[in-house]
Amino acid sequence: MDLLTQSLRERLLANSLSEADHVPLVKFFNPIGAATWLFTELDSDGDTLFGLCDLGLGFPELGGASLSEIASVRLPLGLRIERDLHFAAEHQLSVYAEAARACGQITEHPDHLARAAAALARAGEQGRSRSPP
Repeated sequence: MDLLTQSLRERLLANSLSEADHVPLVKFFNPIGAATWLFTELDSDGDTLFGLCDLGLGFPELGGASLSEIASVRLPLGLRIERDLHFAAEHQLSVYAEAARACGQITEHPDHLARAAAALARAGEQGRSRSPP
């Protein structure tokens, strides 16, 4: 299976044209390990993805990753990194990043995401109340 369909590739490229806090469009995972990636953008080079990267070490972080490197990973039993065909994000990337920071790993648990969204909303309100009129 190709990790990215043409449609996903086009949507990820389109996201890279703006600075918005995008909803992740694709999730990759290691079927026999803890590595997980949520990506929102693809650079114009066609290889550099941007999103939330979690290699299973307890320190998920926002950053870039190489599509070709991820696709080249060979796992035991002939397995490879896979795309979650059922993934449908419900929040912007910042919410997933905040939840991952709190949990030490990427999570899709609704309670963790709701708490992260609420924490970001509170932080945004505090920031607006401190800014000069």
